[in-house]
Amino acid sequence: MSVRHFCTLFDSNYLLKGVAMLRTLKEYCPQAHVHVLCMDERTLAVLGALDMPYISCIPLIALEDEPLLAAKKSRSVAEYCWTLSPCLPWYVLQQNPQINFITYVDADLLFYSPVQPLFDEIGDASVAIIEHRFTPRLRHLEVNGRFCVEWVSFRRDDEGMACLSRWRDQCIEWCYYRLEDGRLGDQKYLDEWPQRYSHLHILEHVGAGVAPWNYAQYRFVQDAGGRITVDGEPLIFYHFHQFQLLDNGDFDRLSTFYTSECPEPGAVYGAYEAALKSVLSDVRAVSPGFSAGLKPAAQVAGRRWVQRFVPHRVKEILRRFIPY
Repeated sequence: MSVRHFCTLFDSNYLLKGVAMLRTLKEYCPQAHVHVLCMDERTLAVLGALDMPYISCIPLIALEDEPLLAAKKSRSVAEYCWTLSPCLPWYVLQQNPQINFITYVDADLLFYSPVQPLFDEIGDASVAIIEHRFTPRLRHLEVNGRFCVEWVSFRRDDEGMACLSRWRDQCIEWCYYRLEDGRLGDQKYLDEWPQRYSHLHILEHVGAGVAPWNYAQYRFVQDAGGRITVDGEPLIFYHFHQFQLLDNGDFDRLSTFYTSECPEPGAVYGAYEAALKSVLSDVRAVSPGFSAGLKPAAQVAGRRWVQRFVPHRVKEILRRFIPY
């Protein structure tokens, strides 16, 4: 089987999530090789100490040319990561002329079944993207971007490279967490792609891109073997937006912004929590005491209390003083 090339990026605060994603991607795409942009030295060191021969680690300094360093000065950590979303696949393709197709994936995904159906869908398309698929209650959020930069594929052909190059230039020029002049972060640039690129494919598989903003519209079933389906189709990957690991060994799954409409799919989250516990154990075996990315449990308890008992108007006042 030919190698399937992927790329992703994360720092030490996202390392536990990133490793969980990488392990399940390899499990359900055995031919995967993932190019990982390490956003800090600790990530580079820990990944190098783990037994993961299917990844190639890239130090951040390898990508940081003058335009990126100039952009970095005015951007938050999150905004800079978004800026790098197109820069990473561009770099990998430039450094590896033998790679003809690459897919960027977010670090906070988990894979649950083979990804081959997605590549079957993509076929010979030059670009592949996926919609947020917001529930009716959240459809107003589409103003921030119809598509989600959680899975973005590019082929080394004229259209694929033109699309990636233009997106890279756009994100270096402007990539901020605000809606301004039809732009927001790295994602709203994708809104025009279906009209601009004739060889673009929008993924349709219902089991791909399941996330807090759309799970309420689906029916989840887990069979005796642990396999999870979404409206009768295999769950391929779930996007764990908002999910937090806590410093007491517990987890904070979602805020009531999502769960007030519908409880989160328990089997999906249970599998993620088990994967993260395993990763944390393995990471601490090579980096004793590792605690990056673990959120104080007391802070989460305070937020939960506020969400449950405090009236909305009072919450708005408290939010100025209490981070919940």
